[in-house]
Amino acid sequence: MKRREVFISCILLVGLMLSGCASAPTAAPVAPAATTAPSAAPTAAPTPVATIPTDKLSQKGHLLICSDLPYPPQEFFDENGNPVGMDVDLGKEIGARLGLKVEFVNSVFDTIIAAVTSGKCDILISAMNITADRNKQISFIPYFEAGQSFVALKGNPENINVPLDLCGKSAAAESGTTEVDYLEGTGDYKGIGLTQQCTKAGKKPINVVITQKDSDAFQQLQAGKVAIYSTDSPVAAYYLLQHGDQFQTVGQVLEPIKEGIGVSCGVADCSAAPLSDVGKAIETALNSMMADGTYNKILAQWNLSNGAVKP
Repeated sequence: MKRREVFISCILLVGLMLSGCASAPTAAPVAPAATTAPSAAPTAAPTPVATIPTDKLSQKGHLLICSDLPYPPQEFFDENGNPVGMDVDLGKEIGARLGLKVEFVNSVFDTIIAAVTSGKCDILISAMNITADRNKQISFIPYFEAGQSFVALKGNPENINVPLDLCGKSAAAESGTTEVDYLEGTGDYKGIGLTQQCTKAGKKPINVVITQKDSDAFQQLQAGKVAIYSTDSPVAAYYLLQHGDQFQTVGQVLEPIKEGIGVSCGVADCSAAPLSDVGKAIETALNSMMADGTYNKILAQWNLSNGAVKP
């Protein structure tokens, strides 16, 4: 969702995150995700590895984390309405290592950066891919890497096999995501998106159905209102694992890119700014998790080990 992407010339196989073709990037494929919440994340040692000045937090003693739910398997609600997922486990562990009580704030992805910069949240952890436009607004601490998939109804009734097969058809994606940017030719893809490729080839543009939540985009496909639903590879795998008799991945593999924990930097352009006190503490906590193996354990619990990054 939430990523910057480049098409790679090989076809997705049903249920796979990324292909193994020679032109694919070096990052390993992201495995299908768990369908239920695994055991709780490991508990950090009682002594904080870093501290955040009280005046830098929205609430004393708390770490407020903005996240766009549902977006399984990285963040979604369990049957009791509690946030679960890989991002949730990582966020809780980061908070524990900073001696803070973690609270998740369900946010709309299109305004989640503004929520952080305005102080509604201290940080965001929401499968957000690091792009140049976003990095001007907030600082990023890389923590994961994912590709992107197109999901269609089983049997691929619209026969989507290459990008231009979407010309003149409908595609659903969540507002504020790089899926929308790529389809429409906005953001980092201004003027070079798939719609522009269609018109340049003398074909009809794509009808992009933009929804407020990723789950709404998925429902557009479920209802047969669009040809494809565009989302990140772990999310596509999650839905295929649950509903493999109804859906399949189609089209072409998109290059994986890093996702980041977002932190306000306090200046007009964060791309050249050093990490804030909050950012430095978050980075220290994450690095300590990577060093002692906790980070890898959390990813493994959600079958997302192949998206791991190094400090």
